[in-house]
Amino acid sequence: MTDLAIRTAQRSDLNVRSADGLVERLAEKYRDRITGYFRLPATSPSYAPFPEALSQSTRAALASRGIEQLYSHQRAAWDISARGENVVVVTPTASGKSLCYHLPVIEAVRARRAKALYLFPTKALAQDQVAELLELNRAGELGVRAFTFDGDTPSDARQAIRVHGDIVVSNPDMLHQAILPHHTKWAQFFEQLEFVVIDEVHSYRGVFGSHVANVIRRLKRVCAFYGAHPKFILCSATIGNAKEHAEALVGEDVIAISESGAPRGERHILLWNPPVVNADLGIRASARSQSNRIARHAIRAKLKTIVFAQSRLMVEVLTKYLKDVFDSDARKPERIRAYRGGYLPTERRSTERSLRAGTIDGVVTTSALELGVDIGSLDVAILNGYPGSIAATWQRLGRAGRRQRPSLGILVASSQALDQYVVRHPEFFEHAPPETARIAPDQLLILLDHIRCAAFELPFATGDRFGTVVVDDFLEVLSESGVLHREGERWDWIADSYPAQAVSLRSVADGNFVVVDRSQGKQTIIAEVDYSSAALTLYEGAIYMIQSQPYQVETLDWPGRKAFVTRTTVDYYTDAIDFTKLKVLERFDGSNAGEGTCHHGEVHVVRRVSGYKKIRFYSHENIGYGPVSLPDQELQTSAVWWQLDQPTLDGAFASRQDALDGFLGAAYALHTVASLAVMAEARDLQQSVGSGEAAYFATTDQRGRGQWRDAEGKPKNPDTAAAFLPTVYLYDNYPGGIGLSEPLFRRAAELIAKASELVRSCSCTVGCPACVGPVLASDESTGRSAKILAATVLDLFR
Repeated sequence: MTDLAIRTAQRSDLNVRSADGLVERLAEKYRDRITGYFRLPATSPSYAPFPEALSQSTRAALASRGIEQLYSHQRAAWDISARGENVVVVTPTASGKSLCYHLPVIEAVRARRAKALYLFPTKALAQDQVAELLELNRAGELGVRAFTFDGDTPSDARQAIRVHGDIVVSNPDMLHQAILPHHTKWAQFFEQLEFVVIDEVHSYRGVFGSHVANVIRRLKRVCAFYGAHPKFILCSATIGNAKEHAEALVGEDVIAISESGAPRGERHILLWNPPVVNADLGIRASARSQSNRIARHAIRAKLKTIVFAQSRLMVEVLTKYLKDVFDSDARKPERIRAYRGGYLPTERRSTERSLRAGTIDGVVTTSALELGVDIGSLDVAILNGYPGSIAATWQRLGRAGRRQRPSLGILVASSQALDQYVVRHPEFFEHAPPETARIAPDQLLILLDHIRCAAFELPFATGDRFGTVVVDDFLEVLSESGVLHREGERWDWIADSYPAQAVSLRSVADGNFVVVDRSQGKQTIIAEVDYSSAALTLYEGAIYMIQSQPYQVETLDWPGRKAFVTRTTVDYYTDAIDFTKLKVLERFDGSNAGEGTCHHGEVHVVRRVSGYKKIRFYSHENIGYGPVSLPDQELQTSAVWWQLDQPTLDGAFASRQDALDGFLGAAYALHTVASLAVMAEARDLQQSVGSGEAAYFATTDQRGRGQWRDAEGKPKNPDTAAAFLPTVYLYDNYPGGIGLSEPLFRRAAELIAKASELVRSCSCTVGCPACVGPVLASDESTGRSAKILAATVLDLFR
């Protein structure tokens, strides 16, 4: 902060229309909210000459774009590829990673009509790369045929792409469901396949990454059948284990390049903590209000701005607030746009073009624009909440300043514990290494799904390996289920089913919902929502927002996967109320934990959406509730849990209500430290408080106090409930588990100690969202504050 104070004091002529100027203006007005300031100086480029083998046509194409030599990391990637080795390039955003794979691929295509498959995690990235390839192709008259092959590709174009495509640009989902199961139609392509390019590999982690690793196993198996053994070129944002992660993903040795030769403009980073509005409860102004305020300053200063929000709903709310200021005159071109999953492709492509052209001043987005889509030159990146990892934070901040211009990145903290820890410890943010990416490709359910898909694609033989696993036991299971037939040492697929269609790479269940607008007397599809989000966003009565325009859900056809909406004008949005109950199925292991016990085992989880709140814009007050009646979402998974026996509870707490409030606070703190301990994705690890035998489970009421509910969800007084055995659960949010609960069980003592430290070191008086979650006001002197109760529970487990 000293550097920032000196800079501000020395400047009397603030030019706000620059990143530097905006930093100084914000420091002048909001110094008490800025907890950390970092200035990253501009870096100079490190160049290397073109390789001698690079053709004159390709050199001419590069020269037309002003490229007369390569950055050092681009040349290093060429040299490794030329030796026939796999490579992963791990350099910052906008460092020219695409040329690391374009150049060797283009030269191989032109020299011997080799084929290449490009895989990107999103359609937007795929479209972006095809546009760049076509631009190079035209500039040098290279004769390279590159096509996108995804769900938006017309059916009549697919045959031509299979036959004539030199470079096919797709995504893991299409490879999984449309290319590999129909590999015989792609025989010519696979026979000549020399390169597989996988971009943004840091995004392939957790459940999604575990699935993708198995899809790559299936791809290599099909390639081997056609006599091809392609080499891999991978690219990633900075993560802590790029080489190991790339090798886990492709199952081969990979050489890592981590030194970037690209220049970078000066970068300013601010950590911003909203002001306290209730000191006793530790409640701060919302991150939403602060992000909105900062974005208004930036846009008024003529700085191109991107705002990252943590949810689709928050994207729409922030977009509305900014549009109310900057797009209030319908006669003028719009200056603010929203961008998120669920929008139709035409809507997303339109926003991407407007960003590149510089015709809009601000965009509000989810992580959909975190990845490397070329969206032109941006000056300011605002993060509405901590994304959950250091790596993702730097990736989002890096979206500003892509073209060597000075840039400003601001992380605005929410009241959540992780956010508060990061902004209160700027030294941690400055020095923390990027996290490691974790995948578990041999997780039994995931592995069985892909062995089933692989058996459909090609027969297995007894003793075959799939990745590192001998498949014999899995083949026996599939044979018993009637989909495989054994003839000697050979196992053939005999079922009529098409297995890949039933396996989603990204979610527990598949079958997306379409949103159908019937406002104008006709039915028009305006959006798409994935299965896991539908229950939380498309219940009848919900307000569903697109580009800040509200639509009300009139009818939800759950079996038909359709939500029918009409355009409306309301001054509120809706938020779902949901709860989770668990039942222990089997205990794998257990140990003493202080005066209680800790266990690891299998549980049954039921999630139910019971209603929704109506929340007024701007004031954010609750103005009403509505009921929701939807099917429960169930899964069987693994978990770690902590329990205390009844005598210990009765001796430590004055009432069961106090014990329940303490367990809810302890669960919140444990979930926070556990997520950090195993670097879990937020969606992959969940927490809950129940009774251990599923008779009761805990939620919070409208006042923030713990509430005991029975199996039907009806509130019960914990002091009169037939059973009271509060239990903290941390569970893998995926059928069968994804390998998180076992290491958590092994580190149970460490987790309890860190959770206790988190609660006790928090600067609040009675408990707050930064340590034990949203709580009801309480008096510390009585010994019944949420903070004291949670600390008591954690101490009992030490």
